[in-house]
Amino acid sequence: MRIAIAHDYLIQMGGAERVVEVFHRMYPAAPIFTTVFNSSWLLGGFKDADIRASWLQRMPGWKDDFKRLLPLYPLAIKHFDFSGFDVVLSSSSAFMKSIKVPKDTFHLCYCHTPMRFAWDYDTYMERQSKPDLMKRLLKVYMRQLRRWDQRTSANVNQYIANSSVVRSRIRDYYQRDAEIIYPPINTSRFQPSARIGNYYLIVSRLVSYKRIDLAVEAFNRCGLPLYIVGDGPDSARLKAMAKPNVRFLGRLDDTAVTGLMAECRALIFPGEEDFGITPLEANAAGRPVIAYEAGGALDTIVPKVNGIFFRRQIAADLLGAIEELEKHPWEVSRIVDHARQFDEQAFTVHFERYLEQAYVKFREER
Repeated sequence: MRIAIAHDYLIQMGGAERVVEVFHRMYPAAPIFTTVFNSSWLLGGFKDADIRASWLQRMPGWKDDFKRLLPLYPLAIKHFDFSGFDVVLSSSSAFMKSIKVPKDTFHLCYCHTPMRFAWDYDTYMERQSKPDLMKRLLKVYMRQLRRWDQRTSANVNQYIANSSVVRSRIRDYYQRDAEIIYPPINTSRFQPSARIGNYYLIVSRLVSYKRIDLAVEAFNRCGLPLYIVGDGPDSARLKAMAKPNVRFLGRLDDTAVTGLMAECRALIFPGEEDFGITPLEANAAGRPVIAYEAGGALDTIVPKVNGIFFRRQIAADLLGAIEELEKHPWEVSRIVDHARQFDEQAFTVHFERYLEQAYVKFREER
């Protein structure tokens, strides 16, 4: 099969990009179509990739704030040429699921989520420091974008959801069903440590909807050390509210993050995520997770096995979960075994089998 990969944008090192990195290892000859990419931020696995960017890549200033080009992304993806490919594998949490492919080409979408900034705009923008007028104008545009997103959902032949909650959103927003295939975790990157530090850990992009502010508030109260790895537009606000026991370490390479995960008391996961790869990475390093009881965490956290839930996004509930975690006798081997269920090798076998069967069915129905 001649395969092409399409991903929204390659400008950060998040969970979706790690999935695309695995797709590239699975199908190394497949070109990767994307709207824009930042070569200095690419994961190491993309160094030999054939990356084909849209005309947005040539526009000045997009690296400073790629979100300013929001109305242009639906236009940019129209100009991709997928002729000559048997399969286009789109990886999408925004625009790429809406690409058009030739009628004899099979379009399989690995959906990280329908675009959250359009379908859940109020939550997404709730804590962002944007002028009120801009928020109101964006809200009007988001209504139009939702209509476009729903209409173009028909451009996909088959959806794969990365979690149960995303499968529900696909059903609710697009009236389509989806297979669930959990994202791959490179568990071999991580090894448990005999030495455990006294700090808790967050590894995340610093954006408001991820609720890092909730963790900062809780650790301000209890005074325990909290290390925060990552960067993003919410950085200044978070640093301004944090007490000295909360340390911001910025963006770190994989080696440094791996070491921090192995020696933390627990990973804090305070937001509602579509899936959430970092909790399972911490589990692969033998460490438990404290997670908000919603979203993808419902598929990956087993209470008292690999983590603890807190039910409300308030500091008191998070502090209660920390107390509960400290009292529980964690078994490192059980935590690691749980993470290995989501290993990259299992993902590869499951995904390749599904793609082959879905493609055969598509060809038979032509």
